[in-house]
Parts: sequence; C-alpha cells; structure tokens
Amino acid sequence: MDTRVAAYAVVVDADDRMLLAHWNEGRRAAWTLPGGGLEPGEDPEHAVRREVREETGYRVSVDGLLGIHSRVIPASSRLTADAPGPLHTLRIVYRAHIVGGRLRNELDGSTDRAAWFALPDVRHLQKVKLVEIALKMAGR
Repeated sequence: MDTRVAAYAVVVDADDRMLLAHWNEGRRAAWTLPGGGLEPGEDPEHAVRREVREETGYRVSVDGLLGIHSRVIPASSRLTADAPGPLHTLRIVYRAHIVGGRLRNELDGSTDRAAWFALPDVRHLQKVKLVEIALKMAGR
C-alpha cells in the first residue's frame, strides 16, 4: 500500500469568502483546498505555506491545526490505472490567513485557477469531498 501525506489550508477572509484552487488532474476537474503533498522530510506547516503560495500566489500564516483526515483509496479508484495497490492518504488540514502576495493562477501544476467564493456558494460548486470535511473541521 502506498501512502501520501499532504497539507491543506482553510483560508476564510473577513468577508466570509473561502479561498479555493481548481484541481485539474484525475477523472474530473473540481475545486479543492489549496495544498498538496509533502516533500521528503518537509515539515507539514512549511508544506502548506509552500503549496498555498504555488497554487494561489498568496503567502499565508498558519493559525492552527484543524484536524487530520485519513482515507484509503482502492487500487481501482486511483488516478493511475497501473497502480500496484491501494493508496492511504493522510490529509493534514490547517486554518490559515493571508499575510501577503496577490491572487494568481498556477501554471503547469495540478491546479489551474484560484478564486474566492462566498461560503454559501461553496456548497454549490463542483468540489472534492475534502472541502466539506475541512469546513466541518473548521466549524463552518
């Protein structure tokens, strides 16, 4: 079984808008939390700051850990058709806030857009399940 550890940020501004990134890999494109996989030996808080910057253009400060979500994806549901077995994903979710930078889209990455959405509008988006899981962790 493969394992993937990733770190994600829940960023909600003073106007109750949530920052999301548009994931373009896999079977269907969908909105997701900014974040992604840890590099070997990388601290998760550093990883989430790096990933948010790469995917959205913003620099963030981490406010705290919201939770860790664990999921096992069967080999038949993995993105790569020739996967040797299931994938265990550990997703570390932080609350964070913007400290600099400006909104921009990632080029040549796993996301192709970043945008702010009013919290009531998030529920109507085509999104990955992690967004709802993280909102529950954040008490939203």
